Amino acid sequence: MSQGSPGDWVPLDPTPGPSAPPNPFVHELHLSRLQRVKFCLLGALLAPIRVLLAFIVLFLLWPFAWLQVAGLTEEQLQEPITGWRKTVCHNGVLGLSRLLFFLLGFLRIRVRGQRASCLQAPVLVAAPHSTFFDPIVLLPCDLPKVVSRAENLSVPVIGALLRFNQAILVSRHDPASRRRVVEEVRRRATSGGKWPQVLFFPEGTCSNKKALLKFKPGAFIAGVPVQPVLIRYPNSLDTTSWAWRGPGVLKVLWLTASQPCSIVDVEFLPVYHPSLEESRDPTLYANNVQRVMAQALGIPATECEFVGSLPVIVVGRLKVALEPQLWELRRVLRKAGLSPGCVDAGAEPGRSRMISQEEFARQLQLSDPQTVAGAFSYFQQDANGLVDFRDVALALAALDGNRSLEELTCLAFELFAEEQTEGPTRLLYRDGFSTILHLLLGSPRPAAVTLHAELCQAGSCQGLSLCQFQDFSLRDPLHEKLFSTYLRPSQIPNASSPGSPTARANGTVQAPKQKGD
Repeated sequence: MSQGSPGDWVPLDPTPGPSAPPNPFVHELHLSRLQRVKFCLLGALLAPIRVLLAFIVLFLLWPFAWLQVAGLTEEQLQEPITGWRKTVCHNGVLGLSRLLFFLLGFLRIRVRGQRASCLQAPVLVAAPHSTFFDPIVLLPCDLPKVVSRAENLSVPVIGALLRFNQAILVSRHDPASRRRVVEEVRRRATSGGKWPQVLFFPEGTCSNKKALLKFKPGAFIAGVPVQPVLIRYPNSLDTTSWAWRGPGVLKVLWLTASQPCSIVDVEFLPVYHPSLEESRDPTLYANNVQRVMAQALGIPATECEFVGSLPVIVVGRLKVALEPQLWELRRVLRKAGLSPGCVDAGAEPGRSRMISQEEFARQLQLSDPQTVAGAFSYFQQDANGLVDFRDVALALAALDGNRSLEELTCLAFELFAEEQTEGPTRLLYRDGFSTILHLLLGSPRPAAVTLHAELCQAGSCQGLSLCQFQDFSLRDPLHEKLFSTYLRPSQIPNASSPGSPTARANGTVQAPKQKGD
Protein backbone atom coordinates (compact mmCIF):
# COMPACT_ATOMS: atom_id res chain seq x y z
CA MET A 1 0.00 0.00 0.00
CA SER A 2 1.53 3.23 -1.11
CA GLN A 3 1.95 6.14 1.19
CA GLY A 4 -0.86 8.63 0.80
CA SER A 5 -3.54 6.01 0.13
CA PRO A 6 -3.39 3.84 3.24
CA GLY A 7 -5.28 0.75 3.96
CA ASP A 8 -7.16 -0.25 0.81
CA TRP A 9 -5.16 -3.38 0.11
CA VAL A 10 -6.41 -6.73 1.32
CA PRO A 11 -3.15 -8.70 1.43
CA LEU A 12 -4.45 -12.02 0.18
CA ASP A 13 -5.80 -10.73 -3.09
CA PRO A 14 -3.62 -12.55 -5.69
CA THR A 15 -4.39 -9.86 -8.26
CA PRO A 16 -4.35 -6.57 -6.31
CA GLY A 17 -6.01 -3.55 -7.86
CA PRO A 18 -4.35 -0.37 -9.11
CA SER A 19 -4.19 1.09 -5.59
CA ALA A 20 -2.05 -1.81 -4.35
CA PRO A 21 1.59 -2.53 -5.21
CA PRO A 22 2.72 -6.02 -6.15
CA ASN A 23 3.65 -8.28 -3.28
CA PRO A 24 7.29 -7.26 -2.61
CA PHE A 25 8.12 -10.48 -0.74
CA VAL A 26 7.37 -12.92 -3.57
CA HIS A 27 9.56 -13.59 -6.60
CA GLU A 28 8.39 -16.08 -9.20
CA LEU A 29 10.91 -16.86 -11.91
CA HIS A 30 9.18 -18.11 -15.08
CA LEU A 31 11.50 -19.66 -17.65
CA SER A 32 10.47 -20.59 -21.17
CA ARG A 33 11.61 -23.89 -22.66
CA LEU A 34 14.31 -22.10 -24.67
CA GLN A 35 15.54 -20.31 -21.55
CA ARG A 36 15.66 -23.59 -19.63
CA VAL A 37 17.81 -25.15 -22.35
CA LYS A 38 20.07 -22.08 -22.39
CA PHE A 39 20.53 -22.12 -18.63
CA CYS A 40 21.21 -25.85 -18.61
CA LEU A 41 23.95 -25.49 -21.21
CA LEU A 42 25.48 -22.30 -19.84
CA GLY A 43 25.04 -23.49 -16.29
CA ALA A 44 27.02 -26.63 -17.02
CA LEU A 45 29.81 -24.62 -18.64
CA LEU A 46 29.95 -21.24 -16.89
CA ALA A 47 28.47 -21.61 -13.41
CA PRO A 48 30.88 -24.21 -11.92
CA ILE A 49 33.97 -22.40 -13.21
CA ARG A 50 32.74 -18.97 -12.18
CA VAL A 51 31.69 -20.02 -8.70
CA LEU A 52 34.93 -21.90 -8.11
CA LEU A 53 37.10 -18.96 -9.21
CA ALA A 54 34.96 -16.53 -7.17
CA PHE A 55 35.48 -18.62 -4.03
CA ILE A 56 39.24 -18.67 -4.66
CA VAL A 57 39.26 -14.87 -4.92
CA LEU A 58 37.09 -14.62 -1.81
CA PHE A 59 39.71 -16.53 0.17
CA LEU A 60 42.49 -14.39 -1.35
CA LEU A 61 40.77 -11.40 0.25
CA TRP A 62 41.46 -12.78 3.72
CA PRO A 63 45.21 -11.92 3.93
CA PHE A 64 44.55 -8.27 3.00
CA ALA A 65 41.69 -8.04 5.49
CA TRP A 66 43.79 -9.64 8.24
CA LEU A 67 46.84 -7.48 7.57
CA GLN A 68 44.94 -4.23 8.06
CA VAL A 69 43.90 -5.03 11.64
CA ALA A 70 46.78 -7.31 12.68
CA GLY A 71 48.44 -6.14 15.89
CA LEU A 72 45.94 -3.33 16.57
CA THR A 73 44.23 -3.08 19.94
CA GLU A 74 40.49 -2.58 20.44
CA GLU A 75 41.17 1.03 21.42
CA GLN A 76 43.07 1.65 18.18
CA LEU A 77 40.22 0.12 16.17
CA GLN A 78 37.85 2.73 17.61
CA GLU A 79 39.52 5.25 15.32
CA PRO A 80 39.76 5.15 11.49
CA ILE A 81 42.82 3.29 10.18
CA THR A 82 45.34 5.42 8.28
CA GLY A 83 48.81 5.10 6.78
CA TRP A 84 50.23 2.16 4.85
CA ARG A 85 47.63 -0.24 6.26
CA LYS A 86 44.82 1.69 4.62
CA THR A 87 46.71 2.31 1.36
CA VAL A 88 47.82 -1.28 0.75
CA CYS A 89 44.95 -3.23 2.24
CA HIS A 90 42.14 -0.94 1.08
CA ASN A 91 43.29 -1.00 -2.54
CA GLY A 92 43.93 -4.74 -2.41
CA VAL A 93 40.46 -5.53 -1.08
CA LEU A 94 38.84 -3.10 -3.53
CA GLY A 95 40.58 -4.64 -6.54
CA LEU A 96 39.94 -8.26 -5.52
CA SER A 97 36.29 -7.47 -4.75
CA ARG A 98 35.79 -6.10 -8.25
CA LEU A 99 37.43 -9.24 -9.64
CA LEU A 100 35.12 -11.38 -7.49
CA PHE A 101 31.97 -9.85 -8.94
CA PHE A 102 33.46 -9.87 -12.45
CA LEU A 103 34.01 -13.63 -12.19
CA LEU A 104 30.37 -14.10 -11.09
CA GLY A 105 29.25 -12.45 -14.34
CA PHE A 106 28.83 -8.81 -13.29
CA LEU A 107 30.93 -7.52 -16.16
CA ARG A 108 29.66 -3.95 -16.02
CA ILE A 109 28.89 -1.55 -13.16
CA ARG A 110 27.32 1.55 -14.66
CA VAL A 111 27.45 4.59 -12.39
CA ARG A 112 25.24 7.65 -12.73
CA GLY A 113 25.34 10.78 -10.62
CA GLN A 114 28.18 11.79 -8.34
CA ARG A 115 29.00 10.41 -4.92
CA ALA A 116 29.06 13.07 -2.24
CA SER A 117 31.99 13.43 0.12
CA CYS A 118 31.75 12.28 3.72
CA LEU A 119 31.49 15.92 4.77
CA GLN A 120 28.52 16.50 2.46
CA ALA A 121 26.74 13.24 3.36
CA PRO A 122 28.17 11.08 6.19
CA VAL A 123 25.51 8.40 5.53
CA LEU A 124 24.63 6.51 2.33
CA VAL A 125 21.28 4.70 2.05
CA ALA A 126 20.96 2.09 -0.71
CA ALA A 127 17.75 0.57 -2.08
CA PRO A 128 16.05 -1.52 -3.23
CA HIS A 129 17.78 -4.30 -1.29
CA SER A 130 16.88 -7.36 -3.33
CA THR A 131 19.76 -9.83 -3.25
CA PHE A 132 22.94 -10.98 -1.55
CA PHE A 133 24.75 -9.53 -4.60
CA ASP A 134 23.89 -5.99 -3.43
CA PRO A 135 27.26 -5.51 -1.66
CA ILE A 136 28.52 -4.77 -5.17
CA VAL A 137 27.34 -1.22 -4.42
CA LEU A 138 30.31 -0.96 -2.03
CA LEU A 139 32.68 -0.73 -5.00
CA PRO A 140 31.55 2.57 -6.56
CA CYS A 141 31.10 3.89 -3.01
CA ASP A 142 34.80 3.18 -2.26
CA LEU A 143 34.13 0.57 0.46
CA PRO A 144 32.18 2.60 3.05
CA LYS A 145 31.63 1.26 6.55
CA VAL A 146 28.61 -1.01 7.01
CA VAL A 147 26.26 -2.18 9.76
CA SER A 148 26.10 -5.95 10.19
CA ARG A 149 24.94 -8.65 12.58
CA ALA A 150 27.51 -9.51 15.24
CA GLU A 151 26.93 -13.21 14.47
CA ASN A 152 28.60 -12.71 11.07
CA LEU A 153 31.98 -12.26 12.81
CA SER A 154 32.14 -16.04 13.24
CA VAL A 155 31.68 -16.70 9.50
CA PRO A 156 35.00 -17.60 7.82
CA VAL A 157 36.44 -14.84 5.62
CA ILE A 158 33.27 -12.71 6.07
CA GLY A 159 34.22 -12.10 9.69
CA ALA A 160 37.71 -10.98 8.65
CA LEU A 161 36.23 -8.63 6.05
CA LEU A 162 33.94 -7.09 8.68
CA ARG A 163 36.91 -6.45 10.97
CA PHE A 164 38.79 -4.94 8.00
CA ASN A 165 35.78 -2.72 7.32
CA GLN A 166 35.54 -1.66 10.98
CA ALA A 167 31.86 -2.48 10.63
CA ILE A 168 29.30 -1.40 13.22
CA LEU A 169 28.02 -4.62 14.74
CA VAL A 170 24.56 -5.20 16.19
CA SER A 171 23.38 -8.22 18.17
CA ARG A 172 19.72 -9.07 17.68
CA HIS A 173 19.67 -10.90 21.01
CA ASP A 174 20.95 -7.98 23.08
CA PRO A 175 18.57 -4.99 23.43
CA ALA A 176 21.42 -2.79 24.68
CA SER A 177 23.35 -3.53 21.48
CA ARG A 178 20.96 -1.47 19.38
CA ARG A 179 21.47 1.54 21.63
CA ARG A 180 25.25 1.21 21.30
CA VAL A 181 24.93 0.98 17.52
CA VAL A 182 22.86 4.16 17.42
CA GLU A 183 25.47 5.97 19.51
CA GLU A 184 28.30 4.67 17.29
CA VAL A 185 26.52 5.71 14.08
CA ARG A 186 25.94 9.17 15.53
CA ARG A 187 29.60 9.42 16.64
CA ARG A 188 30.92 8.54 13.19
CA ALA A 189 28.36 10.57 11.28
CA THR A 190 29.16 13.70 13.28
CA SER A 191 32.96 13.31 13.18
CA GLY A 192 33.37 16.08 10.60
CA GLY A 193 34.70 13.82 7.84
CA LYS A 194 37.17 11.98 10.06
CA TRP A 195 35.38 8.66 9.44
CA PRO A 196 34.46 7.30 5.99
CA GLN A 197 30.79 7.18 5.08
CA VAL A 198 28.47 4.59 6.61
CA LEU A 199 26.30 2.55 4.21
CA PHE A 200 22.83 1.34 5.19
CA PHE A 201 20.28 -0.84 3.45
CA PRO A 202 17.36 0.77 5.31
CA GLU A 203 14.80 -1.84 4.24
CA GLY A 204 16.66 -4.36 6.41
CA THR A 205 15.73 -7.38 4.27
CA CYS A 206 15.42 -8.43 0.64
CA SER A 207 12.42 -7.83 -1.61
CA ASN A 208 11.72 -8.34 -5.32
CA LYS A 209 12.35 -4.72 -6.46
CA LYS A 210 8.64 -4.18 -7.23
CA ALA A 211 8.12 -1.86 -4.23
CA LEU A 212 10.22 -0.27 -1.50
CA LEU A 213 9.77 -1.74 1.96
CA LYS A 214 9.34 0.54 4.95
CA PHE A 215 12.66 2.12 5.88
CA LYS A 216 13.98 1.44 9.36
CA PRO A 217 15.05 4.60 11.21
CA GLY A 218 18.61 3.53 12.14
CA ALA A 219 20.28 5.39 9.26
CA PHE A 220 18.40 8.59 10.09
CA ILE A 221 18.74 8.81 13.87
CA ALA A 222 21.85 11.00 13.69
CA GLY A 223 19.84 13.62 11.80
CA VAL A 224 22.68 14.30 9.36
CA PRO A 225 22.36 14.63 5.55
CA VAL A 226 22.17 11.35 3.65
CA GLN A 227 22.77 10.47 0.03
CA PRO A 228 20.29 8.01 -1.52
CA VAL A 229 21.86 5.33 -3.75
CA LEU A 230 19.68 3.40 -6.21
CA ILE A 231 20.55 -0.15 -7.28
CA ARG A 232 19.12 -1.58 -10.50
CA TYR A 233 19.76 -4.85 -12.34
CA PRO A 234 18.57 -4.01 -15.90
CA ASN A 235 18.92 -7.55 -17.25
CA SER A 236 16.40 -9.25 -19.51
CA LEU A 237 15.70 -11.90 -16.86
CA ASP A 238 15.70 -11.19 -13.14
CA THR A 239 17.84 -13.98 -11.70
CA THR A 240 19.18 -11.96 -8.76
CA SER A 241 16.08 -11.35 -6.58
CA TRP A 242 16.15 -13.31 -3.34
CA ALA A 243 12.76 -12.66 -1.77
CA TRP A 244 11.04 -14.26 1.24
CA ARG A 245 9.17 -16.63 -1.07
CA GLY A 246 10.97 -17.63 -4.24
CA PRO A 247 14.19 -19.27 -5.45
CA GLY A 248 16.71 -20.18 -2.75
CA VAL A 249 20.28 -18.97 -2.45
CA LEU A 250 21.82 -21.81 -4.49
CA LYS A 251 19.38 -21.41 -7.38
CA VAL A 252 19.86 -17.63 -7.46
CA LEU A 253 23.64 -18.08 -7.45
CA TRP A 254 23.55 -20.75 -10.17
CA LEU A 255 21.18 -18.86 -12.48
CA THR A 256 23.08 -15.59 -12.13
CA ALA A 257 26.45 -17.26 -12.71
CA SER A 258 24.92 -18.90 -15.82
CA GLN A 259 24.12 -15.52 -17.39
CA PRO A 260 26.71 -14.51 -20.02
CA CYS A 261 26.70 -10.96 -18.67
CA SER A 262 24.95 -9.27 -15.74
CA ILE A 263 24.72 -5.49 -15.53
CA VAL A 264 24.35 -3.34 -12.42
CA ASP A 265 23.29 0.31 -12.45
CA VAL A 266 24.26 2.40 -9.42
CA GLU A 267 22.77 5.89 -9.30
CA PHE A 268 23.71 8.55 -6.75
CA LEU A 269 20.81 10.93 -6.10
CA PRO A 270 21.34 14.46 -4.75
CA VAL A 271 22.11 14.71 -1.04
CA TYR A 272 18.97 14.87 1.10
CA HIS A 273 19.21 17.54 3.80
CA PRO A 274 16.73 16.97 6.63
CA SER A 275 14.47 19.71 7.89
CA LEU A 276 14.47 20.61 11.57
CA GLU A 277 11.38 18.44 12.07
CA GLU A 278 12.96 15.50 10.23
CA SER A 279 16.19 15.73 12.22
CA ARG A 280 14.10 15.40 15.40
CA ASP A 281 11.90 12.59 14.07
CA PRO A 282 13.91 9.71 12.47
CA THR A 283 10.73 7.91 11.35
CA LEU A 284 9.48 10.96 9.46
CA TYR A 285 12.97 11.42 7.97
CA ALA A 286 13.07 7.76 6.87
CA ASN A 287 9.58 7.91 5.34
CA ASN A 288 10.38 11.03 3.33
CA VAL A 289 13.66 9.63 1.98
CA GLN A 290 11.84 6.38 1.11
CA ARG A 291 9.29 8.39 -0.86
CA VAL A 292 12.01 10.27 -2.77
CA MET A 293 13.82 7.05 -3.70
CA ALA A 294 10.59 5.28 -4.70
CA GLN A 295 9.68 8.17 -6.99
CA ALA A 296 13.12 8.05 -8.63
CA LEU A 297 12.76 4.28 -9.12
CA GLY A 298 9.19 4.54 -10.40
CA ILE A 299 7.84 2.03 -7.85
CA PRO A 300 5.53 2.38 -4.82
CA ALA A 301 6.73 3.20 -1.32
CA THR A 302 5.00 0.77 1.02
CA GLU A 303 4.50 0.11 4.72
CA CYS A 304 5.55 -3.53 4.26
CA GLU A 305 8.32 -4.70 6.58
CA PHE A 306 9.72 -7.73 8.39
CA VAL A 307 8.82 -8.26 12.04
CA GLY A 308 10.69 -11.20 13.53
CA SER A 309 10.75 -13.81 10.78
CA LEU A 310 7.51 -12.88 8.98
CA PRO A 311 6.61 -10.08 6.56
CA VAL A 312 3.83 -7.78 7.70
CA ILE A 313 1.85 -4.98 6.11
CA VAL A 314 -0.11 -2.04 7.49
CA VAL A 315 -3.87 -2.03 6.94
CA GLY A 316 -5.37 1.11 8.38
CA ARG A 317 -3.90 1.39 11.88
CA LEU A 318 -3.12 -2.31 12.16
CA LYS A 319 -0.09 -4.40 11.25
CA VAL A 320 -0.97 -7.87 9.97
CA ALA A 321 0.97 -10.84 8.64
CA LEU A 322 1.20 -10.86 4.87
CA GLU A 323 -0.20 -14.39 4.76
CA PRO A 324 -2.36 -15.87 7.52
CA GLN A 325 -0.46 -18.30 9.72
CA LEU A 326 -3.90 -19.54 10.73
CA TRP A 327 -4.31 -21.06 7.29
CA GLU A 328 -1.00 -22.86 7.68
CA LEU A 329 -2.29 -24.36 10.95
CA ARG A 330 -5.42 -25.42 9.08
CA ARG A 331 -3.28 -27.17 6.48
CA VAL A 332 -1.36 -29.07 9.16
CA LEU A 333 -4.56 -30.22 10.87
CA ARG A 334 -6.25 -31.22 7.62
CA LYS A 335 -3.21 -33.21 6.57
CA ALA A 336 -3.64 -35.14 9.82
CA GLY A 337 -7.31 -35.75 8.96
CA LEU A 338 -8.56 -33.56 11.83
CA SER A 339 -11.61 -31.36 11.49
CA PRO A 340 -11.34 -28.39 13.89
CA GLY A 341 -15.05 -28.63 14.65
CA CYS A 342 -14.59 -32.09 16.18
CA VAL A 343 -12.43 -30.80 19.04
CA ASP A 344 -14.09 -30.11 22.35
CA ALA A 345 -12.72 -26.65 23.03
CA GLY A 346 -13.46 -26.64 26.74
CA ALA A 347 -11.66 -23.40 27.52
CA GLU A 348 -12.94 -21.41 30.46
CA PRO A 349 -13.80 -17.78 29.57
CA GLY A 350 -11.56 -15.19 31.17
CA ARG A 351 -9.25 -17.73 32.80
CA SER A 352 -6.13 -19.30 31.36
CA ARG A 353 -5.47 -23.03 31.44
CA MET A 354 -1.92 -23.93 30.51
CA ILE A 355 -1.38 -27.24 28.71
CA SER A 356 1.69 -29.19 27.65
CA GLN A 357 2.43 -30.55 24.19
CA GLU A 358 1.35 -34.03 25.34
CA GLU A 359 -2.00 -32.73 26.59
CA PHE A 360 -2.37 -30.69 23.39
CA ALA A 361 -1.92 -33.85 21.31
CA ARG A 362 -4.40 -35.73 23.46
CA GLN A 363 -6.99 -32.93 23.30
CA LEU A 364 -6.73 -32.71 19.50
CA GLN A 365 -6.44 -36.49 19.07
CA LEU A 366 -3.13 -36.22 17.21
CA SER A 367 -0.64 -39.07 17.21
CA ASP A 368 2.02 -38.14 14.65
CA PRO A 369 4.88 -36.38 16.53
CA GLN A 370 5.77 -34.16 13.56
CA THR A 371 2.18 -32.99 13.16
CA VAL A 372 1.88 -32.35 16.89
CA ALA A 373 5.09 -30.30 16.95
CA GLY A 374 4.05 -28.30 13.88
CA ALA A 375 0.61 -27.44 15.24
CA PHE A 376 1.85 -26.76 18.78
CA SER A 377 4.53 -24.35 17.53
CA TYR A 378 1.82 -22.05 16.17
CA PHE A 379 0.91 -21.00 19.71
CA GLN A 380 3.01 -18.83 22.01
CA GLN A 381 4.66 -20.85 24.76
CA ASP A 382 5.62 -19.68 28.24
CA ALA A 383 8.96 -20.32 29.95
CA ASN A 384 7.85 -23.86 30.81
CA GLY A 385 6.88 -24.73 27.23
CA LEU A 386 3.13 -24.56 27.95
CA VAL A 387 0.40 -22.83 25.92
CA ASP A 388 -2.87 -21.29 26.98
CA PHE A 389 -5.76 -23.52 25.91
CA ARG A 390 -7.85 -20.39 25.24
CA ASP A 391 -5.47 -19.70 22.34
CA VAL A 392 -6.11 -23.19 20.98
CA ALA A 393 -9.89 -22.86 21.42
CA LEU A 394 -10.03 -19.55 19.54
CA ALA A 395 -7.82 -20.75 16.67
CA LEU A 396 -9.89 -23.91 16.22
CA ALA A 397 -13.13 -21.94 16.33
CA ALA A 398 -11.82 -19.61 13.61
CA LEU A 399 -10.77 -22.57 11.45
CA ASP A 400 -14.07 -24.39 11.95
CA GLY A 401 -15.89 -21.87 9.75
CA ASN A 402 -19.34 -22.65 11.17
CA ARG A 403 -19.55 -19.46 13.22
CA SER A 404 -20.41 -16.07 11.79
CA LEU A 405 -17.85 -13.31 12.25
CA GLU A 406 -20.07 -11.79 14.93
CA GLU A 407 -20.18 -15.08 16.84
CA LEU A 408 -16.44 -15.56 16.45
CA THR A 409 -15.54 -12.08 17.74
CA CYS A 410 -18.00 -12.56 20.59
CA LEU A 411 -16.27 -15.85 21.50
CA ALA A 412 -12.86 -14.15 21.33
CA PHE A 413 -14.10 -11.43 23.66
CA GLU A 414 -15.60 -13.94 26.10
CA LEU A 415 -12.40 -15.97 26.23
CA PHE A 416 -10.00 -13.08 26.87
CA ALA A 417 -12.06 -10.31 28.51
CA GLU A 418 -11.61 -9.83 32.26
CA GLU A 419 -14.13 -9.14 34.99
CA GLN A 420 -14.18 -5.67 36.47
CA THR A 421 -13.54 -5.37 40.21
CA GLU A 422 -16.61 -3.17 40.44
CA GLY A 423 -19.76 -3.91 38.48
CA PRO A 424 -20.72 -6.72 36.11
CA THR A 425 -18.98 -5.28 33.04
CA ARG A 426 -16.21 -7.28 31.38
CA LEU A 427 -13.46 -5.48 29.47
CA LEU A 428 -10.82 -6.57 26.98
CA TYR A 429 -7.42 -5.30 28.11
CA ARG A 430 -4.29 -4.93 26.02
CA ASP A 431 -2.88 -8.43 26.67
CA GLY A 432 -6.09 -10.15 25.61
CA PHE A 433 -6.55 -7.79 22.64
CA SER A 434 -3.00 -8.36 21.39
CA THR A 435 -3.39 -12.14 21.82
CA ILE A 436 -6.59 -12.17 19.74
CA LEU A 437 -5.04 -10.13 16.90
CA HIS A 438 -1.84 -12.17 16.99
CA LEU A 439 -3.78 -15.44 16.75
CA LEU A 440 -6.29 -14.39 14.10
CA LEU A 441 -4.31 -11.92 11.98
CA GLY A 442 -0.66 -12.56 12.84
CA SER A 443 -0.30 -9.00 14.16
CA PRO A 444 2.91 -8.32 16.10
CA ARG A 445 2.02 -7.85 19.75
CA PRO A 446 3.69 -4.43 20.22
CA ALA A 447 1.72 -3.05 17.26
CA ALA A 448 -1.53 -4.48 18.66
CA VAL A 449 -0.82 -2.95 22.08
CA THR A 450 -0.34 0.47 20.46
CA LEU A 451 -3.62 0.11 18.56
CA HIS A 452 -5.44 -0.93 21.76
CA ALA A 453 -4.25 2.26 23.46
CA GLU A 454 -5.56 4.32 20.54
CA LEU A 455 -8.96 2.61 20.63
CA CYS A 456 -9.22 3.19 24.37
CA GLN A 457 -8.51 6.92 24.12
CA ALA A 458 -12.16 7.67 23.33
CA GLY A 459 -13.29 6.23 26.69
CA SER A 460 -12.19 6.63 30.25
CA CYS A 461 -11.37 2.91 30.71
CA GLN A 462 -8.19 1.06 29.86
CA GLY A 463 -10.16 -1.78 28.30
CA LEU A 464 -12.63 -2.30 25.44
CA SER A 465 -16.23 -3.38 25.81
CA LEU A 466 -17.73 -6.02 23.53
CA CYS A 467 -19.47 -3.28 21.54
CA GLN A 468 -16.22 -1.34 21.06
CA PHE A 469 -14.33 -4.47 20.03
CA GLN A 470 -16.95 -5.41 17.45
CA ASP A 471 -17.15 -1.83 16.17
CA PHE A 472 -13.45 -2.17 15.38
CA SER A 473 -13.52 -5.68 13.90
CA LEU A 474 -16.96 -5.85 12.23
CA ARG A 475 -18.24 -2.37 11.50
CA ASP A 476 -15.12 -0.48 10.48
CA PRO A 477 -15.15 -0.77 6.64
CA LEU A 478 -11.44 -1.49 6.28
CA HIS A 479 -10.93 -3.84 9.22
CA GLU A 480 -14.17 -5.72 8.55
CA LYS A 481 -12.85 -6.55 5.09
CA LEU A 482 -9.55 -7.64 6.62
CA PHE A 483 -11.16 -9.91 9.24
CA SER A 484 -13.48 -11.53 6.69
CA THR A 485 -10.54 -12.23 4.36
CA TYR A 486 -8.35 -13.80 7.00
CA LEU A 487 -11.01 -15.76 8.83
CA ARG A 488 -12.96 -17.34 5.99
CA PRO A 489 -10.58 -19.68 4.14
CA SER A 490 -13.27 -22.39 3.98
CA GLN A 491 -15.66 -20.12 2.05
CA ILE A 492 -13.30 -19.50 -0.86
CA PRO A 493 -14.36 -21.68 -3.82
CA ASN A 494 -12.01 -24.15 -5.49
CA ALA A 495 -9.63 -24.07 -2.57
CA SER A 496 -7.59 -26.86 -4.09
CA SER A 497 -7.06 -25.15 -7.42
CA PRO A 498 -3.52 -23.83 -7.92
CA GLY A 499 -4.61 -20.26 -8.58
CA SER A 500 -6.89 -19.78 -5.60
CA PRO A 501 -5.78 -17.75 -2.59
CA THR A 502 -6.15 -20.78 -0.32
CA ALA A 503 -4.00 -22.90 -2.56
CA ARG A 504 -1.45 -20.13 -2.71
CA ALA A 505 -1.37 -19.87 1.07
CA ASN A 506 -1.58 -23.58 1.80
CA GLY A 507 0.44 -24.95 -1.04
CA THR A 508 3.28 -22.51 -1.43
CA VAL A 509 4.04 -21.14 2.02
CA GLN A 510 7.58 -22.10 2.90
CA ALA A 511 9.55 -21.77 6.08
CA PRO A 512 10.49 -18.10 6.27
CA LYS A 513 14.00 -17.32 5.07
CA GLN A 514 15.77 -14.86 7.33
CA LYS A 515 17.41 -12.42 4.94
CA GLY A 516 18.24 -9.47 7.12
CA ASP A 517 21.62 -7.75 6.96
